[in-house]
Amino acid sequence: MPLKSFRGPLLPLSPQQTALRDELRRHVKKLGGEIGERNVYQPRRLRAAAEYVETQFTDAGFKVTRQGFTALGETCYNLEVELTGKIRGGEIVVIGAHYDSVFGSPGANDNGTGVAGVLALARMWAGREPERTMRFVAFVNEEPPFFQTNQMGSLVYAKSCRERGDKIVAMLSLETMGCFSTEKGSQNYPFPFGLFYPSRGDFIGFVGNTASAGLVRQCIKVFRQQASFPSQGGALPGGLPGIGWSDHWSFWQAGYPALMVTDTAPFRYAHYHTAADTPDKVDYDRLARVVDGLDKVIASFANP
Repeated sequence: MPLKSFRGPLLPLSPQQTALRDELRRHVKKLGGEIGERNVYQPRRLRAAAEYVETQFTDAGFKVTRQGFTALGETCYNLEVELTGKIRGGEIVVIGAHYDSVFGSPGANDNGTGVAGVLALARMWAGREPERTMRFVAFVNEEPPFFQTNQMGSLVYAKSCRERGDKIVAMLSLETMGCFSTEKGSQNYPFPFGLFYPSRGDFIGFVGNTASAGLVRQCIKVFRQQASFPSQGGALPGGLPGIGWSDHWSFWQAGYPALMVTDTAPFRYAHYHTAADTPDKVDYDRLARVVDGLDKVIASFANP
């Protein structure tokens, strides 16, 4: 991967990052606290989450497009907003996250943090005039029993993009981004990654398959240039454990370059897929630093 990961004490949050932190906390508390578990087994809460996301997009000045489909007898929606590119409008950059949670979990980190990141980034980009077209998308049904099936929301979306002939040049899936630790041994990996990557879970990861290596390298390069925060990247075979465990996998199936931005979820987060995945477990200061850095990463694709 290009350049070196940031090392040393973190700088104090800037005023802009402090405001971003408070915004992210508000979104996570709404999704992972007030609404809580949200999936087809809790359809009222799933609808409440969709309505919250739609309202936040609308309040930022966007017109929301709903993509509806049926899963286990429930109508489910992907939610999309778009900024049309002014110079290279036919080239599309997608920033997405799933807003459902797994059965039995309120899903504050998985994936309230990812959705909070998408909502905050959409607000930050509202009113800008990118060269490429930007889409911010909230996906439904990432979690089991729909994971990597035809009723996974992001797969429904990615297939429809391919059928229309959309030229998606980059997709970033924001997935479980709020757990960090500076303790040695706080980070685990499937063998043999522990031989090459650090044992402290203090970094954000950029993870893609080998076909998306160029995308991973650009993201890591820009993040390390622009953000004073530890980062690791890997472009690895998609069949290895954890590499395809989110909505970026769906875009691979449609032939698009895509990666996941993550704290590595079950390899670090003790409350992954449990009832204890609550808003108080999220490190909002570090999450704000990550999302602020992602804004610069996205800009490198939006205005190449």
